[in-house]
Amino acid sequence: MKLSRIGLLSSVVILISLFFLFDLQNYLTLDFLKSQQHAIQAYSKTNPATAFALYMLIYILATALSLPGATILTLAGGAIFGLGWGIIIVSIASTVGATGAFLAARFLFRDTVERKFSERLKTINAGLSKDGIFYLFTLRLVPIVPFFMINLLMGLTNISAKTFFWVSQVGMLAGTAVYVNAGTQLGKIESLADILSPTLLFSFVLLGVFPLLAKKVLAAIQEKKIYQGWEKPKSFDNNLIVTGAGAGGLVSAYIAAAVKAKVTLIEKKHMGGDCLNTGCVPSKALLKSTKLIALSQRAEDFGLKTMQPEFEFSQVMQRVQKIITAVAPHDSIERYTKLGVNVITGEAKILSPWLVEVKTATETRVISSRSIVIASGAKPFIPPIEGLETIDYLTSDTIWNLREKPKSLLVLGGGAIGCELAQAFARLGVKVTVVEMAARLLIREDADVSALVAEKFLKEGIELRLGHTAKQFKTEKGQAILVAQSETARVEIGFDKVLLAIGRVANIKGYGLEELGITLTPRRSVAVDVFQASNYPNIYAVGDVSSTLQFTHVAAHQAWYAVVNALFGEFKKFRTDDTVIPFATFIEPEIARVGLNEQEAAGQGIAYEISQFHFNDLDRAIADGEVAGFVKVLTRPDSDKILGVTIVGEQAGDLIAEFVLAMKHNLGLNKILGTIHIYPTRCEANKQVAGIWRANHQPRTLLKWVQRYHDWRRG
Repeated sequence: MKLSRIGLLSSVVILISLFFLFDLQNYLTLDFLKSQQHAIQAYSKTNPATAFALYMLIYILATALSLPGATILTLAGGAIFGLGWGIIIVSIASTVGATGAFLAARFLFRDTVERKFSERLKTINAGLSKDGIFYLFTLRLVPIVPFFMINLLMGLTNISAKTFFWVSQVGMLAGTAVYVNAGTQLGKIESLADILSPTLLFSFVLLGVFPLLAKKVLAAIQEKKIYQGWEKPKSFDNNLIVTGAGAGGLVSAYIAAAVKAKVTLIEKKHMGGDCLNTGCVPSKALLKSTKLIALSQRAEDFGLKTMQPEFEFSQVMQRVQKIITAVAPHDSIERYTKLGVNVITGEAKILSPWLVEVKTATETRVISSRSIVIASGAKPFIPPIEGLETIDYLTSDTIWNLREKPKSLLVLGGGAIGCELAQAFARLGVKVTVVEMAARLLIREDADVSALVAEKFLKEGIELRLGHTAKQFKTEKGQAILVAQSETARVEIGFDKVLLAIGRVANIKGYGLEELGITLTPRRSVAVDVFQASNYPNIYAVGDVSSTLQFTHVAAHQAWYAVVNALFGEFKKFRTDDTVIPFATFIEPEIARVGLNEQEAAGQGIAYEISQFHFNDLDRAIADGEVAGFVKVLTRPDSDKILGVTIVGEQAGDLIAEFVLAMKHNLGLNKILGTIHIYPTRCEANKQVAGIWRANHQPRTLLKWVQRYHDWRRG
């Protein structure tokens, strides 16, 4: 493939060089064409087939090689073949030649451009996938845009060759007709400026803009149809109403208030949502306490004889509540009121695209808004397992209410939530069993990551029942039991408490979405477009209620786009940038990831190389006694362009930030290698893995010559 690219590029360079070397451009001028008009016409009359073949060949080659002179050749087509046949012949030749240039650019340069500018191209390709026909048609209709540039640049995008061909054929037809017609009157033309008058040029511009204007008109008609049957208020109480005060809702309200919009935030339970009250904050507080317990059990590793922590389960759980209370002011009604947000504690129900009913403890009223942001979050999924209703089960929402330590805990689900809480409770002295229907823990991660976690869990006394599907809950002689089925056996597992941790589902019921007709995805979440808008253009959704990536930082990220588009979308809309999203699982060893991992790259058919550095070779990790894990970077073959990074080990969630920045701003491993990192720190691992990539891509031939140079210098 590489050789064929070199061969094609060499051929193109040679042909273009010969064109200018022999001054062939002098034959593609208006003066030459007029001087040879009669001779050319006479030859074409006596040799029509040869004239047709030569003309097609010259036109296609000139266009495919992006040589100057297409305008003169089009005039020649009118002079030789007349108006009717001239339009047909030139139209075919110009489109074939343009497609040749398009395909050559795609074959020669697209892979290189994608490697260097992949993130920018994603946005361009997304726009072309949606509106590419309109844009290409417009460019073809306006003669002031150099056609050869269109051919080459379009070849670097993902627009199909078939679409490029037929849109180019139709789009260039009007301009072709004008020039071919001028060619039939060649004797009257003194310069090319005589062909396109300002009036004619303006007409082409109008023609080019027409498809886009028509698209806008159709969108306006469609929007009017969407709102048909709803009465729009003549004035509004708010610029924005936000339902739900979790991460997405809080950020939405904050941004709206910051740009001086009138915004109302409605929350029926607790400010801060799941993250503050039942998710991120309490789980990390618990994990910190249990990590201290785990470290104490490794006292000899740190040169200490013994450490025996004394603790009460209830005190650990009470500390979790203290941490929630300490963080709560950041998300409080008082803080957001001071920021300019009208905060209402109550239940919201969306009555129309602009009206929301709010039911508080004292009243029920209706408020209006130009736009609405739905940020209602998600809740734990309760599986339809026989007998579950007879069991007093726990979820990630309710487990924080425990004050008495269970003797045993059955964790149903081996994902991030299940693994974090399983390890925490095991370290608190609870006998923990994890039941997971997949063949390994953390199925979204690579197999080596799952294996490392499983090894750690087994070492800490956690029982793993992988490849087991929960079939039934029952109680016998006061003992709660789960019946689970593997490929080979049916087992019964007794437990004191059971934690359901097999996913979360969007909160879509009870606040008007059904009555309004909000479109849902197959996963039963709110369907949104690239601007975070629902099927109603003024109703947006952010966070867990609409996203497949249910993370606090994703909700906050989406909130910016939703609010800016809601408040200023009439002037400019911004597509949500979801190209570089990191996330972490806060177990030990900690796992952090951004971009693709191996199984995702393989599943998508994306070629990659691996550079991997293990922490047991890092000085700081050895000094800290925390050597488990690695940094694994996927890059494009023969490129330092980062496709994705997985870090497993202490502080992985912090270490990943450097790679997130690099991917966001299209920086490769060479840039990381050339950056000074403090010694001794764990972040040196990032530089070390970049060094491994560099060592695997040494210019070996050059180094051989350098070695010979040094040998020669020694005499």
